[in-house]
Amino acid sequence: MIINQKEIKDKAYVIAEIAGNFETLEEAKKLVDGAIYAGADAVKLQTYRADTLASKKAKYEMENTGNVSQYDLFKEGELSEDDHFEIYKYANEKNIDIFSTPSHVDDIELLERLRTSVYKIGSDDAYNLPLIEEVAKLQKPIMVATGMRTIYEVDEIIDTIMKTGNKNFMIFHAITSYPTTYELANLNVIKTMLDRYPNIIIGYSDHTIGWQCSYAARVMGAMVIERHFTLDRNADGPDHILSSTPEELKTLIDAIKIYERAQGDGIKMPVGQELINRKNNAKSIVIDKDIKKHEILSKDHLSIKRPGYGIEPKKIYDLIGKQVNKDLEKDSILSWDDIGE
Repeated sequence: MIINQKEIKDKAYVIAEIAGNFETLEEAKKLVDGAIYAGADAVKLQTYRADTLASKKAKYEMENTGNVSQYDLFKEGELSEDDHFEIYKYANEKNIDIFSTPSHVDDIELLERLRTSVYKIGSDDAYNLPLIEEVAKLQKPIMVATGMRTIYEVDEIIDTIMKTGNKNFMIFHAITSYPTTYELANLNVIKTMLDRYPNIIIGYSDHTIGWQCSYAARVMGAMVIERHFTLDRNADGPDHILSSTPEELKTLIDAIKIYERAQGDGIKMPVGQELINRKNNAKSIVIDKDIKKHEILSKDHLSIKRPGYGIEPKKIYDLIGKQVNKDLEKDSILSWDDIGE
């Protein structure tokens, strides 16, 4: 998958979800700055209108919201078109990717005016195949979170996208529970998806508290990590509690970078300093007491010690009964040149 001319291949792409975690444009800009400080690749918004997102009968019954009207909550959190333009402009000036999650076909029109280069589909719309089809037809990169969906429904999501000819997409494992307990994170779904969809990038949209599940997801093969992002986890609002602060996100990204540097090629061979240490720190067969030319080696003559550039320890029993062809002092490193005429 390619995002803004960056191929997601060897290095993880980390998204800081800032939607819902600011009340003013100034706070939004500070979140963008915080994401840059942490090393994130992108910040993400949510583009919606309460009137097209939720009926007035829809309720939330979640730990982070309590029993409240979804319509009222979304109405309070709506971003104007001007707000979108201002935040996009700031992120572009700061050279960090920015995109959004539409919730209705009308939202796509706004995001196209913003020249959005990537689209994210939230779990609430993961089975809204008409919306997914409309986004996929744009032939832009598309990410789909799959919270609340079965693997067979994920198959349908993929089929819907591929029928449009759009091959630049990825699928997120996600659990739509805020916050998600570790016991419900079910990170092994990442392995399931990697096996089932070997040619599709798999990501993880993390709603747990802390950075550890995101790191584990990367180690398991997720190439895109999305976390909610805040400047203050204690601030008012439903998403702050499960969001990463700049310091926490930086810890995660730094850990991921170390993991990626440390992966190697998987070939078990001595490398770097090991090539020297193989000679100096490994062990080989050493003469354990003085021996004269033509004497026969016995077990008492031999010991296994450092360094490692002599005869390998596994050959010690092959040497017993052999004749040496020179005088050898104690602690001499035995070589095959010392054996026989």
